[in-house]
Amino acid sequence: MPVSREDIVAWIEAYAQVVAENSQYLTQLDSAIGDADHGVNMERGFKAVVAKLPSVADKDIGTILKTVGMTLVSTVGGAGGPLYGTFFLQAGAATAGKTELVLADWIAALEAATQGVIMRGKANPGDKTMVDALLPAVDAVKAASEDQRSIGEALEESARAAERGMKDTIPLVARKGRASYLGERSAGHQDPGATSTFLLLDTAARTWATR
Repeated sequence: MPVSREDIVAWIEAYAQVVAENSQYLTQLDSAIGDADHGVNMERGFKAVVAKLPSVADKDIGTILKTVGMTLVSTVGGAGGPLYGTFFLQAGAATAGKTELVLADWIAALEAATQGVIMRGKANPGDKTMVDALLPAVDAVKAASEDQRSIGEALEESARAAERGMKDTIPLVARKGRASYLGERSAGHQDPGATSTFLLLDTAARTWATR
């Protein structure tokens, strides 16, 4: 079963709730190596997104995702706004005009979103950023597609890969963002951006589990 635009809206709404529930946790992670505002900023941004969704719920998936991205850019502070905004804007560009997504469409959207984040943040694998969760997720969903898995199964494998990538940031020394100012002291802490990225993909997997 393809992912419908209603499924996309349900995913975003569910993620807004997940962010709200994990706001303090994300901020706690960010307090160790950043500005201690990632959770608060993400919660504010997705609260604004949920308020915008009814006005575009009947539009194509590309429009919905682009609206999410533009809202995040205008409401989320710190690095999260530009990076998550870019993620959704690029995913929206890749799904323009579509009212449902098959697995190949989701892969194209996730790849475009990931490349957009890499270009926007100029981050490489191992720099201790959300890229360290995104790249394994892309690789996993592509491998699952090659194995002819269902969307639900592919997304589950993608989320688990993102979780491993998130945990793998713990021993890394940050090379980008505010955390990089700490140098070696940034090692031993889980990256908050990689954590919110895992939560985003995990929410997609759980929301679309039966697809």
